[in-house]
Amino acid sequence: MAAAAPAAAAASSEAPAASATAEPEAGDEDSRDVRVLQSLRGKICEAKNLLPYLGPHKMRDCFCTINLDQEEVYRTQVVEKSLSPFFSEEFYFEIPRTFQYLSFYVYDKNVLQRDLRIGKVAIKKEDLCHHSGKETWFSLQPVDSNSEVQGKVHLELKLNELITENGTVCQQLVVHIKACHGLPLINGQSCDPYATVSLVGPSRNDQKKTKVKKKTSNPQFNEIFYFEVTRSSSYTRKSQFQVEEEDIEKLEIRIDLWNNGNLVQDVFLGEIKVPVNVLRTDSSHQAWYLLQPRDNGNKSSKTDDLGSLRLNICYTEDYVLPSEYYGPLKTLLLKSPDVQPISASAAYILSEICRDKNDAVLPLVRLLLHHDKLVPFATAVAELDLKDTQDANTIFRGNSLATRCLDEMMKIVGGHYLKVTLKPILDEICDSSKSCEIDPIKLKEGDNVENNKENLRYYVDKLFSTIVKSSMSCPTVMCDIFYSLRQMATQRFPNDPHVQYSAVSSFVFLRFFAVAVVSPHTFHLRPHHPDAQTIRTLTLISKTIQTLGSWGSLSKSKSSFKETFMCEFFKMFQEEGYIMAVKKFLDEISSTETKESSGTSEPVHLKEGEMYKRAQGRTRIGKKNFKKRWFCLTSRELTYHKQPGKDAIYTIPVKNILAVEKLEESSFNKKNMFQVIHTEKPLYVQANNCVEANEWIDVLCRVSRCNQNRLSFYHPSVYLNGNWLCCQETSENTLGCKPCTAGVPADIQIDIDEDRETERIYSLFTLSLLKLQKMEEACGTIAVYQGPQKEPDDYSNFVIEDSVTTFKTIQQIKSVIEKLDEPHEKYRKKRSSSAKYGSKENPIVGKAS
Repeated sequence: MAAAAPAAAAASSEAPAASATAEPEAGDEDSRDVRVLQSLRGKICEAKNLLPYLGPHKMRDCFCTINLDQEEVYRTQVVEKSLSPFFSEEFYFEIPRTFQYLSFYVYDKNVLQRDLRIGKVAIKKEDLCHHSGKETWFSLQPVDSNSEVQGKVHLELKLNELITENGTVCQQLVVHIKACHGLPLINGQSCDPYATVSLVGPSRNDQKKTKVKKKTSNPQFNEIFYFEVTRSSSYTRKSQFQVEEEDIEKLEIRIDLWNNGNLVQDVFLGEIKVPVNVLRTDSSHQAWYLLQPRDNGNKSSKTDDLGSLRLNICYTEDYVLPSEYYGPLKTLLLKSPDVQPISASAAYILSEICRDKNDAVLPLVRLLLHHDKLVPFATAVAELDLKDTQDANTIFRGNSLATRCLDEMMKIVGGHYLKVTLKPILDEICDSSKSCEIDPIKLKEGDNVENNKENLRYYVDKLFSTIVKSSMSCPTVMCDIFYSLRQMATQRFPNDPHVQYSAVSSFVFLRFFAVAVVSPHTFHLRPHHPDAQTIRTLTLISKTIQTLGSWGSLSKSKSSFKETFMCEFFKMFQEEGYIMAVKKFLDEISSTETKESSGTSEPVHLKEGEMYKRAQGRTRIGKKNFKKRWFCLTSRELTYHKQPGKDAIYTIPVKNILAVEKLEESSFNKKNMFQVIHTEKPLYVQANNCVEANEWIDVLCRVSRCNQNRLSFYHPSVYLNGNWLCCQETSENTLGCKPCTAGVPADIQIDIDEDRETERIYSLFTLSLLKLQKMEEACGTIAVYQGPQKEPDDYSNFVIEDSVTTFKTIQQIKSVIEKLDEPHEKYRKKRSSSAKYGSKENPIVGKAS
């Protein structure tokens, strides 16, 4: 999955439903370059009161998934033997497509059969803003196959008048079902859809059926059906239906989509209902409709019995304008490190007025990092922290702006550092089955606590040794900030000789290495969640490493462990050698000596994971030609292997990549495919979901962007049976028929879209205008009244050191925000007017009126 880097606050509830990429009208200079970007971040916290098994073993092995409609894009680890599983997993990813529902499913893991879906939380896209940034308990709803739908239908209705043989007039309804788009995968494969078309009324139910379309999620039906709507009054009463002229108000067209099950039961994919009276003012009606769950008679169910799921969700939708619009806001933000005092800067004010500081931290850190302004800003806010720190033992232990900025900085720039330092050992730990449990209460029958203790010590020693020898791989920006922290801590507590080390160790050990060890999947150090025993081993190692790196614990010969067994185990490490190794390592990573980039001597490990690739030979198209392989991308080459750790079967040097683009689903009747076009035959790859496909395309584009001979045009489909399926050209070497995707930043280690980050900051300021106004009023109050504060007031929660400077900055912020409001409002109006209700981009939801 995508790196766990939080985005920002929720999009406004007034924002219209949007696709992942803007589609402005041709010739519209003001909105042609506007990008609409969606992202989702949050945390799956825990579940409680799940239904127990009926037998003697009541506990369940549970995991949770995140789905965009019916497409799974994230999966948690399995929590064994619990009815109140504690997941505590953060997630973040870009959303590359439109969706109707964001759903969270709780599963019971089953080794022999299909995993059982216990319940779900399904939230409509337009309702996500109501839950933004808040931890909420959601009641689990029952999972009914009739409610699991996604996709849309293109429908046209016409009402004709026909003259019968005896000269009377009757009305005929013409139903043209044109196409569907975005139907779900069935068991990981494109479905075999067909539709039933019914005219339903008080006394009739006429049904017809389309042909089955094989292996596609976007079927083109183009089938027309005819229904007689009204008869003359002289028509025989023996007819199977009787409808008078005025009864047309009671008729509706129902379209049901199904997956043809062949030998098994057909699967319901969704339905739409359109009342025939949409034709009362026009003889023709054409529109796209979102598929809806089946109407089950509104049966009530006791949803409370299924349990609850605690979630923290933050969905964002950003309208990113062309770069020239963001100049004034960027300039104001980038001046922040030079503002005296720092609390009067635009960046600091943003963190003060946001409901959650985390919302402001990521875009600020990324923007400042991109312009080499993060070190002075982080140093200034850390100095502000130190003023309020009275005890050297608690230095940088809080959750302040400074500590959050450094946490995010280490996640962004420290990814490769973690891989070269921790990954080999974590692979060894996760791939072995050595028990390291030393808690007497948790020992299993037959376990030898002394053997377990030796296993644990072996892993801790190996990991510790690797960490303390890794200083040359530490990114320069981390070293620069650690140097500043060390100097400031020494000045703040001149009589404490250890504080210069604890100021650094509180970040690099406690907030960096220890966190990555206990959660390797989150930091992309492991492809999958470890099993329960391995998680326990990693937890014990992380606790020990964290305490080993805590300078206070080492220098004062005491540990912070509450458990007796951990105190006993830690005594093995309270030796002078460990103290000196930590001291030497902290000295090295907080020095001013220039270090080489961690990517100069060895390839940077960028991404890896399991996907399907099409055979490179000229064999016949078919399922057998797609094989599961383990892909690995570094800054030098893309390889795939039969299994992780095995020798590469195939290697593509990065310098040979000419383009990386999506592949049309019709090429192989498979979704989430992309192509790596290189100097040999194109490599066709199928990712497991749309988010994963988007991430691979993005990182491959970035790493190859500066290659020579990159293509300007490509074929979005494949060459088959003597011609390209996309343009029908017969020469395999003919120039592509579609322009390649626009380039993206070439920095493969820190890919920062500064316009997107500035847009996010603009959105945050816009959402927090009321608090900004209060802060402005507080500055005026302080400037006028300089006496002592007797009671808490509106500005007592703000940090305002210099009311005059802060007031001026707020005025500047308001000015640039007002100027940015104009192009945003202009774009919204153009977008809402161009996306007609009923169009493919803005389909009709539910019944038409």
